[in-house]
Amino acid sequence: MAAVGEMMLEQKRMRVLAVAPYCDGQDVGESWCAFQWVKHLSTLADVTLLALHRKGCVPVSEQLPNVRVVTWDEPSTIAGLKRFNSMLKPGYVAFYMRARSWLAKALAAGETFDIAHQFTPIALRYPSPLAGFSIPYVIGPLAGSLATPPGFVSECASAAWYTRLRSVDGWRLKHDGTLKHSYRNAAAVVGVAPYVGELLAPAQPKRFEVISELGVDDLAPEHQRDMVPNRLRLVHIGRGVRTKGLRDAVRAMALLPESVDVRLVSAGQGEEIDICRAEAKKLGIDDRIDFLGQVPRAQVEELYKNADGFLFPSFREPSGSVVFEALRHGLPVITTDIGGPGYVIDQTCGLTVPAQSPEQLAADLATAISRLAMDTELRASLSAGARTRISAIGLWRNKAKWLLKLYGELTEQSQLKLHEVC
Repeated sequence: MAAVGEMMLEQKRMRVLAVAPYCDGQDVGESWCAFQWVKHLSTLADVTLLALHRKGCVPVSEQLPNVRVVTWDEPSTIAGLKRFNSMLKPGYVAFYMRARSWLAKALAAGETFDIAHQFTPIALRYPSPLAGFSIPYVIGPLAGSLATPPGFVSECASAAWYTRLRSVDGWRLKHDGTLKHSYRNAAAVVGVAPYVGELLAPAQPKRFEVISELGVDDLAPEHQRDMVPNRLRLVHIGRGVRTKGLRDAVRAMALLPESVDVRLVSAGQGEEIDICRAEAKKLGIDDRIDFLGQVPRAQVEELYKNADGFLFPSFREPSGSVVFEALRHGLPVITTDIGGPGYVIDQTCGLTVPAQSPEQLAADLATAISRLAMDTELRASLSAGARTRISAIGLWRNKAKWLLKLYGELTEQSQLKLHEVC
């Protein structure tokens, strides 16, 4: 089937309908990722994009001059509640109705597409406007809906109330007919890691594939690091929230043997930073940890360049953009075996540990850190593996080719089924 799909790609340039209400190359997060998908896909296929336009932002049609863009103004949302709006996306309902109406009229007017693909929202809680039409369609990469490990719940009580709504996602995947219909009738659903497939099981998608929504344009220049035995410089980059694992990294530092010289640099801001500063002082290791707070992007790049490894024990991380950044710089990664990082980091590029309780996580992190500090051959091997891993799963040009190959397979399957019916 793969060979058939490749033959199709050689014969013609595919017509792709991309659906991404949140798509902006000047934004961050899923909007930026959707923009990258569409941008790189447009070099290989003829793309029509349905999206929202946010007041005051550069129109996506100007950012993507090679793409046919159809947009509607994003409805006004609750001012000042950026995180709330980002998570619940109250403007999606209006977009859903407009997209369905536009597609119905386009098809009635004789317009055709080989395949359709909805890139955003990435959360597992939004029905697709593509469901119910005759075009084979793809949804994803999807991410999120991860639960906090029970052993960490007591230390995560300060999270905003609306973040707990993710617990409803599992119920909806079992009982919401419209949502289940979207996933069940898709030609394929894509997730950022295998855990997404497990969450989607109640909806019974026809085909599930794994690829991260994240990517990089290129690798950072190779940098020769001093492989000094028993000396290690680690960096943690992320928002100052409990789930990013900085508190666990601090506790692990206190458990290291005296034979290793390890320093940790933290870059990020949020309520968790002050808690971690106090924790480091209480444990008597504040002289071995530098809390920089939020730093400019250029300084973040320098932190990656000067580090020996990346310590990011997040225990509820859907994808992990900072993990991709670290791999791009050839850094071995120490993280948990949960979520996106648990999939991205394998034995060739890092070390993963379980996250069952704060005590267990700190102890296992200390063991992993000590191993990386003492074994310079392992460090060098993982550093080389990091660049190989990100090249394989993270370069945008390769991801776009992978996607087009998937489209070829799915359209061929759709045509075969149509011939069988006829």
